[in-house]
Amino acid sequence: MNVNLYGSRGRWVMVDCGVTFADHQYPGIDLVLPDLAFIEERLDKLDGIVITHGHEDHIGALPYLADELGVPIYATPFTAGLIRHKLEEERIADRIKLRVIQPGDAFKVGPFGFEFVPMSHSIPEANALLIDTPAGRIFHTGDWKLDADPVIGKPASAEQLTAIGDKGVDVLVCDSTNVFNAEASGSESTVRTGLMETIAKARGRVLVTTFASNAARLQTLGEVAEETGRALCVAGRSLDRIIKVAKACGYLRNFPDTITPEEAMRLPRNEVLIVATGGQGEERAALARVAAGSHPIKLDSGDTVIFSSKQIPGNEVAIGRIQNALAGKGVKMVTEKQAHVHVSGHPGQPELAALYGWLRPKLLVPVHGEMRHLMEHARFGQAQGIPNALVQTDGDLVRLAPGKPEKIGHAQVGRLVLDGDVILPADGATINERRRLGLYGQISVAVAVTQHGRLAGAPQVRLQGIPVEEERPEFIAEAEEAAAEAMQGARRDRDRLREDIRLAVRRCATRWTGKKPMVDVLILEV
Repeated sequence: MNVNLYGSRGRWVMVDCGVTFADHQYPGIDLVLPDLAFIEERLDKLDGIVITHGHEDHIGALPYLADELGVPIYATPFTAGLIRHKLEEERIADRIKLRVIQPGDAFKVGPFGFEFVPMSHSIPEANALLIDTPAGRIFHTGDWKLDADPVIGKPASAEQLTAIGDKGVDVLVCDSTNVFNAEASGSESTVRTGLMETIAKARGRVLVTTFASNAARLQTLGEVAEETGRALCVAGRSLDRIIKVAKACGYLRNFPDTITPEEAMRLPRNEVLIVATGGQGEERAALARVAAGSHPIKLDSGDTVIFSSKQIPGNEVAIGRIQNALAGKGVKMVTEKQAHVHVSGHPGQPELAALYGWLRPKLLVPVHGEMRHLMEHARFGQAQGIPNALVQTDGDLVRLAPGKPEKIGHAQVGRLVLDGDVILPADGATINERRRLGLYGQISVAVAVTQHGRLAGAPQVRLQGIPVEEERPEFIAEAEEAAAEAMQGARRDRDRLREDIRLAVRRCATRWTGKKPMVDVLILEV
């Protein structure tokens, strides 16, 4: 859910605008968006949005927030293609200015000078940003790694990065994701051997799940499919979209023609290679449906699933659930622990140290990762000779230059959720009510009263999520009796009457269940 704001001379520019994916604390929610209240109050001072690359945590919020921000978006061709597709899905493409910049090109956004610096990552056209301001120069890495032999793209060389450092870098804003890794992440091209060996010795159907955006991995899988004599089947809308945009941008030139899931099922089991989304345990992705038996692709005993991706922290339970379902079918599973079928897209310590040496920044600002990653990155950078490091938390306003870097204030930050077609506060009334419903259940009480406030008929009670099973009729009868007793005597104050009934029914529920459910009371005058 990356959003960065840089300010200079009273003007602002945004770098990236992403989403994160909801977990159990947001029931009924898939996407979590950043709260942009700080810049929304200063829209007349915002000059544009510059995008480093096309991963969801960097572009995913644009379809929901870009129209309101009302400024141009700057991106390289592949990233722009992904963004355009998203804007078209939301029917706002004609209202958003999407400006395509070629990798390596320089451009201006308000008082800021920008240059896209190509870097390696697990998606085409990942870029660092060289940001020129009157007060100093910033090198904002985005997500990156070093790769001497990339499958797709041509990242900046050591000589090019050294030349940038020779001109002076005041601030390095740098990816911290793999700062605890003592070894370099490794080249994308090395994965080919591990995939080739694993797929070549498999006897049944082979399904490989990987990040849809990793076009280089798709290129490799296409080549492996041809060399092992297997037809290639692609399962997942996001994979289809990546392939389409990548081909339009000149990538995946020799990618084999794909077959449909139905065609794949008609082939002999050892003649098909399936690439599917869902390696992070996403419930609605292709792999989850295959595991559950609700997808046209069927896997059985003797088939193989290769997890050509890293297990993202927090997804362990969801991934484990799918792996257990596959194991129950007799499917063999191979992860990066059993074979060299994945490399990370983020820099380990040797890569970080190399970048420091080329750029020679005066200040390091760690980003991307949790607090333990940021703090470790700050320590590592200073141990490697960077004079200063500054660790931010969300919302910190930091003066980077001129003068001593320091925190000078705090902006409002937070989370929004996409609930159906509505954007809501993540901790607002709607989501809090939903949490309480999930935790405690709900009881509805309807009572009819006369004009004088007397009971005109038996109260009616209905339950949702209350832990009474066989005793349900007995509980309802007692709850209705409690509601009737709470109405003894004439009353004209409807609010007081409603509260008396609510408390009486909730006390009844607590006696039966030990829980305090939500109780809604409807009073009808007859």
